[in-house]
Amino acid sequence: MAELEKIVDQLSELSVLEAAELVKLLEDKWGVSAAAPVAVAAVAGMAAAGAEPAEEKTEFDVIIKEPGPKKIEVIKAIRQLTSLGLKEAKDMAETPDGKVLEGAGKEAANDAKSKLEAAGATVEVV
Repeated sequence: MAELEKIVDQLSELSVLEAAELVKLLEDKWGVSAAAPVAVAAVAGMAAAGAEPAEEKTEFDVIIKEPGPKKIEVIKAIRQLTSLGLKEAKDMAETPDGKVLEGAGKEAANDAKSKLEAAGATVEVV
């Protein structure tokens, strides 16, 4: 054990250039690469960082994908959910990917989705 401590002390006295030269000599002698373990450690570190739980989304958009066969019912539902007039609600129902609500809370977005789907529309919450 004392010999290992002596080696550690000697290595601590090396300059950066000497340490790099030592690494190169050891790689040549042993036929290994010091870069591979470092790369594996870096990938493991990134995987651990990526494993952190993502922040929960708090704002949602309610988008009509297709008004469906009961367009009048969908227009009524849009008017109920927004303060749009008849023409604006009709235009929104007929516009592909029309946003009925933007930045709504989770509960409000799910409520709007269920009302629009009950009226016959195909809806997506994002």
